[in-house]
Amino acid sequence: MRKTDKKIDNQLRLVLTDVCEVALKEIDGFQWLTHVVNYANFPSSLRVVCVFDTNSNLTFFMSQINKSQLPCLIDKNLQEVGITLKNVHNHIAYDTQQNCEKDHRGKWADRLANG
Repeated sequence: MRKTDKKIDNQLRLVLTDVCEVALKEIDGFQWLTHVVNYANFPSSLRVVCVFDTNSNLTFFMSQINKSQLPCLIDKNLQEVGITLKNVHNHIAYDTQQNCEKDHRGKWADRLANG
């Protein structure tokens, strides 16, 4: 990883940690989030994965009228550090602990690598 890539990665981690702390307080079933990126194609390749505990909690979240609060929070925080995405919704994936347990025996590294 180049020095500039490391700097961007550190910014992403800080921004997404802030988003995670807010989401943990405000969104039922939300557990954590992470990001996957190919720095040779940044920011187009950025993918933020938001993880919920169960499929039912994720389904409930996605059915809510205010489901855009999480993408908006991610977008706002990224913009504050100068990272602009054309359409933040295209950069966010949703998943569950339940699905990872079922499909990858809880091994998130394997799941994200295949993702």
